[in-house]
Amino acid sequence: MSEVEYAETVVIGAGQQGCGVAASLQELGRESVVLERGEIGQAWGRERWDSLLVGSGNRSVRFPGWEYDGDDPDGFMPGRELARRLRRYAQERNLRVRQHTAVREVECPPDASDRDEVRFRTHLSDGGSIESRNLVVAVGGYAAPRVPALAAGIDPTVTQLHSHHYRNAESLPDGAVLVVGAGISGQQIADELVDAGRDVFLSVGRHSAWPRHYRGRSLHDWMFVFSLDEEYVRVGTGGGPAKVLPGLPVAAVQDGSGDLNLGTLARKGVVLVGSARAAEGRTLLLEDNVVTVAEASARSFRQVIDAIDTGIREQGYPVPEQRPAPAVDLDHISPFGDILDLARQGITSIIWCTGFGPDYRILPARVLDDHGAPRQRKGILGVIPGLYYAGLPDGNSLAPVAIGANVENGRFIARRINVDHILRTGSQASVITP
Repeated sequence: MSEVEYAETVVIGAGQQGCGVAASLQELGRESVVLERGEIGQAWGRERWDSLLVGSGNRSVRFPGWEYDGDDPDGFMPGRELARRLRRYAQERNLRVRQHTAVREVECPPDASDRDEVRFRTHLSDGGSIESRNLVVAVGGYAAPRVPALAAGIDPTVTQLHSHHYRNAESLPDGAVLVVGAGISGQQIADELVDAGRDVFLSVGRHSAWPRHYRGRSLHDWMFVFSLDEEYVRVGTGGGPAKVLPGLPVAAVQDGSGDLNLGTLARKGVVLVGSARAAEGRTLLLEDNVVTVAEASARSFRQVIDAIDTGIREQGYPVPEQRPAPAVDLDHISPFGDILDLARQGITSIIWCTGFGPDYRILPARVLDDHGAPRQRKGILGVIPGLYYAGLPDGNSLAPVAIGANVENGRFIARRINVDHILRTGSQASVITP
């Protein structure tokens, strides 16, 4: 018979969100067990390309009771460095994390009452089970790599892989490379490939670009001063659940010396082509929208500059002017047309930087919507008592997904769990916590 254990709270996922919840519970004297299918920080350390930079910057790498303590607060650390810091944090805080422990499914007993200690049974792939009163699902929204259906129409002699599986330029076959997607992943990978001497084509799509530094301060300094955080994480919605979650504005560049945007890539020699719409063997059918996308990205860049300038002027801050102001250089950007001949251009590889979607198939169907996404409130609260999520978008805001948001998410969830404990046990302790 399989072993059955008990923990007051089970946390699924040992990324920054899951560890943030566990540490926040620890601060309130509540215990938890964190289950991780791989290693702590698995996605950052094992499932991204070698040179990935953390686009939100070093200051965003913070956990409950721990702020960034490196010597480059305005820089952009590699993803693997973030994973190392998270592992060190979990070790120093003595968090109870079980690595290489995959979850097969979660059961919610339908007859469980508000007073029951067991409201969830988490069944593990090794046959064991853990019963708990609370369940925190911290697998985020970027769990399942997404590749568009048109990929099936591409000639099989062309190597195709998602950014999830790309590691470095040397791992690709000889020849030109097509990168599809102009978010942080697409632009960072295109930048790396052109620097490695490859011929690179970038199929563009809608995105925002922000400067990494302006008027003597980092972007993140100005975001704090003028409360630009919500603009940084706010995205448009199409009126329904997103199958592919959007990304943050592009800012980080590999050598740390400037901005990364379509203008800098075009100046380096990356060939910008339109958004991919269909494929027929070695021919890719495109939308003729290179200039339109670049102009929209340039406007988003300019709007941030204008917001900072306006704030400085209104507040009378004595900071130096910067002339000329940084901008997305459109001089090297031109229309490409609506057809890309892969063979003619010598393209032997395609990297799909087309995002990720949620994967919550381990949860009971009754807590998911028709799209398989969690039914939740505020990106955190589940639809049944004791069920929480860490790292989901809230409406059209990606704020709860951000790295540093693990602190606020974790403490919010921990306070709810602590209140549940106090009321359930009849304790006279205050339910008000810092």
